[in-house]
Amino acid sequence: MTHEALDISSPIGVVAGGGAMPFAVADSLIARGFDPVLFALRGACDPERVKRFRHHWIAVGQLGRAVRLFRSENCRDIVFIGSLVRPAFSEIRLDWATVLELGRVLTAFRGGDDHLLSRVGGIFERHGFRLVGIKDVAPDLLMPEGCLTRAVPDENAAADIAKGRQLLDVLSPYDVGQAVIVIDGHVVGIEDIEGTDGLLARVARLRGEGRVRAKAGRGVLVKAPKTNQDLRFDLPTMGPRTVAGAAAAGLAGIAIAAGNTLLAEPQATIETADAAGLFVTGLPA
Repeated sequence: MTHEALDISSPIGVVAGGGAMPFAVADSLIARGFDPVLFALRGACDPERVKRFRHHWIAVGQLGRAVRLFRSENCRDIVFIGSLVRPAFSEIRLDWATVLELGRVLTAFRGGDDHLLSRVGGIFERHGFRLVGIKDVAPDLLMPEGCLTRAVPDENAAADIAKGRQLLDVLSPYDVGQAVIVIDGHVVGIEDIEGTDGLLARVARLRGEGRVRAKAGRGVLVKAPKTNQDLRFDLPTMGPRTVAGAAAAGLAGIAIAAGNTLLAEPQATIETADAAGLFVTGLPA
């Protein structure tokens, strides 16, 4: 998907899910002279951390409330950021506006996560809002190209990275995970509904059970968005916890798509990787 710079309006609405990234985005916006308004998702967004910002609470399924709040705050541009467990349709708290959009909502749920997010974004756009991405509002939070750590990939790691990228390209049409683990040319894990942390924990367990026989310090976690993914939504994310998980899984390092991956807590990420002797590298497009 090509990218062109947008003329971003202020205030900017930040639909905030779980994790640290919504607040990192809000801080980045403030530093660049924009006024963020957080629309915190109940059950996902941190209620203590959101207090620092102007904010409103919304529940998944409250389309009418969200639209009214966006308009009351004069937010034309909206960004979605943060983790959210995909709800069952029966768990959504439907308001009247959502009922009126029920056909489109049901269609959105018939597909993978990227399909769901893109369709939900399209519903908001029909109401006059513009969905923007992190590249537009907080480009400083994206992974740069090149190695960030003292350790660098060797020839074996480079071959594993190449194989991981090829596999992710092949898997893209199926709208599954955004990460794979390759060790000495063998694919030992593909991200599924458990996410990257679960994938790393699974490989750590397999090592402990002797199912993965390669010695520690071999293998790579490779992360990249899907081909033709709508990059306004659900970008791959990594941070110190990812590095800790990779170390526990006995990997040599992490390779992630530069420019299309969110880097949470960059300094802590690099320090954690250096302490563990892992590499973290940004892959060119």
